[in-house]
Amino acid sequence: MLDAGAVTTRGWVADEARALLARVSRVRPLIVQETMTPAASPHRRTQRAIELAIRRDQLRLQAELRRLLQWLTSPAAGQASGAELQDRLTHARLQFNDALSNFDLFADAITQRSERDTGIWLAGLDVAAEDVLAMPHYETPPVLCFLDRGPGAAIRRARTRLPGGGRNPIALIQIPRERMTGGGVAASLAHETGHQAAALLELVESLRRELRACGERAGDPRWAFWERWISEIVADLWAVAKLGPSATMGLVGILALPPYFVFRISGGDPHPPPWLRVKLSAAFGRVLYPDAQWDELAALWDALYPFELAAPAVRATLASLATMLDTVARTVLEHRCHALAPEQLGDAIAIADRAPAQLRRTVAARGWIGQLGKLRPAHALAIVGQARWSRSISPETERRVVANLLGTWAVRRAVGSSTDSTH
Repeated sequence: MLDAGAVTTRGWVADEARALLARVSRVRPLIVQETMTPAASPHRRTQRAIELAIRRDQLRLQAELRRLLQWLTSPAAGQASGAELQDRLTHARLQFNDALSNFDLFADAITQRSERDTGIWLAGLDVAAEDVLAMPHYETPPVLCFLDRGPGAAIRRARTRLPGGGRNPIALIQIPRERMTGGGVAASLAHETGHQAAALLELVESLRRELRACGERAGDPRWAFWERWISEIVADLWAVAKLGPSATMGLVGILALPPYFVFRISGGDPHPPPWLRVKLSAAFGRVLYPDAQWDELAALWDALYPFELAAPAVRATLASLATMLDTVARTVLEHRCHALAPEQLGDAIAIADRAPAQLRRTVAARGWIGQLGKLRPAHALAIVGQARWSRSISPETERRVVANLLGTWAVRRAVGSSTDSTH
């Protein structure tokens, strides 16, 4: 016979487990909770992937809690100590919190779609991100964009682990609010999708091996810097390939920091120092899309951040690394990986109409703004950036044009228009 204390302890744990089960059962699909216009809604493929992930968490947790309740009625539970009973309940509660963490991650992103204008802009960014990410070498995962505070964009890549466990079914891209509908939004979006593309192509791993081999063959320890920074370098390269000069222009705006941070070399930071990062972006552009405009962009950066502003302690290292920029750019662009075989990386990702000369010809044509909606989103954003550099449009006009494009793409996707340029 169990004494009264043991029965009370087991009953308490059972009641708590039942309470958790009741709360899990009240989790409802996001599609029946969120209020937004149809144009602001995520793509059906994205919604389905999210709802399936939430449902899997719910079913898994319900099964776990029912197993716990069944065990509590067994003779084994009758012999268990209060500490063991509580340990089993704690394990179930942690799983419950993990499942809610995943739910909240998606709910927080989708709830923003109810904000006026913001929701439609985010849906347009989804379309643009999928276009920037698209390649024939893999299936493009569903994409969901959202806004957050802070200076930096970020991505939680598809097929990586979620905070609460399980695999992320979508590419979840965070964009800083201050960057919305300005020139920087395209560069941020392209950089973050570059991280996803690199993962799908397994580029970082193969490039890291090649850069390490370069250092070993040359007996040059400087290659270790580029090896450490390669994940961010590939994402910057992806942006240049998809947006042309707009990617480097976006970096100039995004990395406009106090000089100390622009020239700083941090041992734990996967990003190259901003001073080198902008220069390497221009170096990629010179190889991919040869044009004098890349030298103009590099000269602007030098004017904004003359090397004399660098701290004496880092000048020698930065100057030495700067002499490697063209070599590093060519090494990366000539890289061959299994997913892109037999092409070199640069040949596989270059797009002829993103070259500065081609973009300038488009901007010089009469009525070019009215034609943007007929183009693929990445191409349209590249043209708008080129127009800003050429001072063919003002910053105010740029903001208006980008906002209109985002709205157009969102509406087209919502109504399933045959002119949707990404499908």
